[in-house]
Amino acid sequence: MPWSWRYEGADGKAVSGPTETFGSQADAESWIGQMWRELAATGVTSVALVEDDRLEYRMSLLPAAE
Repeated sequence: MPWSWRYEGADGKAVSGPTETFGSQADAESWIGQMWRELAATGVTSVALVEDDRLEYRMSLLPAAE
C-alpha cells in the first residue's frame, strides 16, 4: 500500500506540494527528513503521513517555541 504526504498551510487547509509516493513508511519519513526545509520555505506549515486514505500521523514543520 502506498504512503504519501499531505501538505497544509497556516490556516490548516490543504496546499499543493510534491506528489511523491513511497513503498514504506520509512521511505516516506526519510524523504520528509530531507525535504521539510524546502517545503516550509514554500508555506507548508504541517504535513500528514497517509497510507492510502488512512492517516498515520500529522506533524508541524514550524520551529519549536523557545
